[in-house]
Amino acid sequence: MYHVPQTIANDIHYIGVNDPDIRTFDIVMRTANGSTYNAYLIKTSEGIIIVDTVKKEFQDIFFQRIEALCSYSDIKYVIIHHIEPDHSGALPELIRKAPHAKVLISPQATTMLKAITGSEEIEFETIWTNKQLKLGEKTITFLTTPYLHWPETMSSYVHEDKLLFSGDVFGSHYYDRRLYDDLVGDFSYAFAYYYEHIMRPFKTYVNNALKLYTRFDIALIAPLHGPILRDNPKQYIDLYTQWSQKNKHHDTKVLSIFYLTSYKNTQEMAHAIMEGSESIDGVTTNIYDLASIEEPNMIKILEESDGFLIGTPTINADAPKPVWDLLSCLMFLEKTGKTASAFGSYGWSGEAVDNIIARLKSLKLKVPPLPLLKIKLIPSREELSQCYSFGVEFAEILNGKMIEIEMN
Repeated sequence: MYHVPQTIANDIHYIGVNDPDIRTFDIVMRTANGSTYNAYLIKTSEGIIIVDTVKKEFQDIFFQRIEALCSYSDIKYVIIHHIEPDHSGALPELIRKAPHAKVLISPQATTMLKAITGSEEIEFETIWTNKQLKLGEKTITFLTTPYLHWPETMSSYVHEDKLLFSGDVFGSHYYDRRLYDDLVGDFSYAFAYYYEHIMRPFKTYVNNALKLYTRFDIALIAPLHGPILRDNPKQYIDLYTQWSQKNKHHDTKVLSIFYLTSYKNTQEMAHAIMEGSESIDGVTTNIYDLASIEEPNMIKILEESDGFLIGTPTINADAPKPVWDLLSCLMFLEKTGKTASAFGSYGWSGEAVDNIIARLKSLKLKVPPLPLLKIKLIPSREELSQCYSFGVEFAEILNGKMIEIEMN
């Protein structure tokens, strides 16, 4: 019954598929309500436009829906907004069925397209912001929206229907066969959860995309996952605008010090560093014990921090798991511009600090070339004074002191 295409606008049809049983997406996301792989078909007097495809495992349903609406010979164009496999999985078979159709992609997707289709002969054209496709009664303007959330992602706008094909933007992993936001019930938690895990690391690019969208009168948003948004779509744009605001602390820099301690030695170091950093005007310092802080709070604190320090003991030649858990939170954040380093007490070999600093550099954070702050066992008064000086120096750098920053 639900393999029948649904009309979402004049001559625009939903041909996506449902995946109600999926419970984990891209390893890091929970999908308690399943998900959808949204795709669309546009009919015109001059031919058919397919807008995105679906995950390969579900392509039979996708093709049934196409066949209910047109012949493959009628397909003139295939628009791929995002070439991740859950949206391009059916593309190789679609091209086999409609070899004359031209694939429209962003320039960054060229090599990916060839890899996915396994062909050098595929007919395609690259498109970018303001380029238009006019076919029959439909006029589509393309918008380059990179890193939302892959480099090649884009959006498009159908003028006659005031419809935005947004790509992954405004999506959610939320399956409900009723399809529309005003029919599926409250999915706000899934909408916010999707933003936090997919879009939040790319706030700069979200803001750039939002600026492009303001040019258009949008009556309907058709994303690649989750409900189609037709009930006041501006409310979803406003939420993204709110969530993507850059944190502003007036002229104050925020430094967060995280520490984990076995015998309070690293804790003493952390507090001495904090005293030093707080002596610098324009820097606000907060301190957190990693043994008693949960991941959502880690993410929020890291997001609001201009810089952060990680204090860690060394256990079995490495940092303990809570320290690595903190670092794993950075995948959910925009890291550009953040300054970071590490310190710690150790008993035997002290590799943890070196390992953490190497990881910070590999994540492209700004790591000042300060002397390694590693103290064996209990810090002496002189060593705590060094910690104080370390805090002063780090805060001055955070506050704009010119120094060569080490980055990989």
